[in-house]
Amino acid sequence: MKFKTIVFSKAPDAEPEIHRAVVESSRMKLFVQVVKTADQAYDLAQKLVAEEGLHSILLCPGFSHAEVARMQEASGPKVSVSVARGDGPGNQVIAEVFRQVGWH
Repeated sequence: MKFKTIVFSKAPDAEPEIHRAVVESSRMKLFVQVVKTADQAYDLAQKLVAEEGLHSILLCPGFSHAEVARMQEASGPKVSVSVARGDGPGNQVIAEVFRQVGWH
């Protein structure tokens, strides 16, 4: 058995069919997926839960609290849903980078 997890990150220019990867070891299968919308993430999470037996989902800070709750509903009670959130200074660093690259 392998631990199966996915990391979702949002980007305004994401093309989910292209911006993805799978990293696998003897004990872990890690999916990495960039999406444009939370709906794309919900759909893929449901698919991976059904087809791969996904155990865990990690969402980038770009997902709102409501989207996190909806992800938990979409993935079901046997899947852990976590969110990567930074502290105040770290969030300021990222906000400046996003501004520089024209993210927002």
